[in-house]
Amino acid sequence: MRAKEFLTEQDLASVHDNLDIASLSLPYTYMMPELNNSNFYDIYRFGVAIAAVRGEAGDKDKVQDQNRPDFRASSQWGQHLIVSSFDPNVGKVIDKALSKTNHKGKISVSTPGSEEMKDTYKVSPVKGFKGYN
Repeated sequence: MRAKEFLTEQDLASVHDNLDIASLSLPYTYMMPELNNSNFYDIYRFGVAIAAVRGEAGDKDKVQDQNRPDFRASSQWGQHLIVSSFDPNVGKVIDKALSKTNHKGKISVSTPGSEEMKDTYKVSPVKGFKGYN
């Protein structure tokens, strides 16, 4: 066999860019010029917004609608990074990591322990019986 029978070279003039390929092969493809694909917070919030729109378009179950929170364009913490851990020493780890990346400062936004919300029912509906602790 001669190599030229099964080896081919691609002419660089025929190489397509992403938009050429998407315009022909991906149905219903849209670009959002105001959303930067390197801003992960905006990407995340846009995904949450899509989920909210889909959820709002579903069946109008009254119980579900009462429990559904309103969508907000930004979260309560905005674009600030949140780290949560059960490790009581995580604050020291965060401080060291911030120092390594030439950053400083953290703000505690929670209690030191895990607590129930005030409206959480804490009494078991199961009545205790002999041998039950």
